[in-house]
Amino acid sequence: MYKNKTLLITGGTGSFGNAILRRFINTEIKEIRIFSRDEKKQDDMRRHYNNSKIKYYIGDVRDYSSINQAMAGVDFVFHAAALKQVPSCEFFPEQAVKTNILGSENAANAAIANGVNRFVALSTDKAVYPVNAMGISKAMMEKIIIAASRISTSTIFCCTRYGNVMASRGSVIPLFVKQAKENKPLTVTDPAMTRFIMSLDESVELVQFAFKHANPGDIFIQKAPAATIGNIAKAIIEIFKSKSKINIIGTRHGEKLYETLLSREEMVKAQEMDNYFRVPPDNRDLNYDSYFVEGTLETSAKEDYTSHNTRILNISELKSILLKLDYIKFELKQGYEENLYNGL
Repeated sequence: MYKNKTLLITGGTGSFGNAILRRFINTEIKEIRIFSRDEKKQDDMRRHYNNSKIKYYIGDVRDYSSINQAMAGVDFVFHAAALKQVPSCEFFPEQAVKTNILGSENAANAAIANGVNRFVALSTDKAVYPVNAMGISKAMMEKIIIAASRISTSTIFCCTRYGNVMASRGSVIPLFVKQAKENKPLTVTDPAMTRFIMSLDESVELVQFAFKHANPGDIFIQKAPAATIGNIAKAIIEIFKSKSKINIIGTRHGEKLYETLLSREEMVKAQEMDNYFRVPPDNRDLNYDSYFVEGTLETSAKEDYTSHNTRILNISELKSILLKLDYIKFELKQGYEENLYNGL
């Protein structure tokens, strides 16, 4: 289905963009466009991949003209451009609005204008019952994509929603690894806090699954295990044989004790598809009479799908998963080579 097609990745210089690129570079796809505002990272990618199939577009989803230009002749879009850090969005919510909400609207409108075939937007568990600016902006992004799916006659719009991607840029694992290797205290917000766990490869597989199976307006979620932040810290200390202690620093701005991938209301209509959930869109029109008159009792019989009630990984299971990550393998090898160099 990708043969002789053109793929655009917004925010393509990030962790997900690179993972998608690696997955598609050796397929029969004709062209992969990397769209981002970071010229340094684009140049790094250009030198690293050295592949004529990859084209680079400097631009910003906040600027409709730049994303519209990049989308000309595109068949498929993976929309990953976003502000993702909870604290920074909390302090600068207007920036989250401009990128995550208005930028996504620009990308959706450009896709419709250019006759894109399929558009997959990346969302987050923080969009469910959001308590922070990042989650609120992503929840609005989902609504914009679903609204676009209702009016588009040529582009199939859908979303994927997932939790924390292990070792992605800005996530807690690289911070813990750095602290453990330096034998510094690991700064844990709340050891009982739970987070969904998935690898970067699994996040790419989720997007590919959505790409192949989506109906307009669907949201796809992977069934995922979770772990406590305390156990993640302990697992990393054990893996790196560190002398680090755990320093509990308290919850940061806008953080939740646990994350929710599916709300109770969504669980009522969610369809199970092997390792995934599909949530079809709410396609009621503005005539709400039947909804208010009839109502439903089914919602009260369901519960949310959260990082507290999914399978919780123990330290041994976490270590096994972490040791499979290329990032952890690299950091362990680097430490081994440093020890050899220092005669240890």
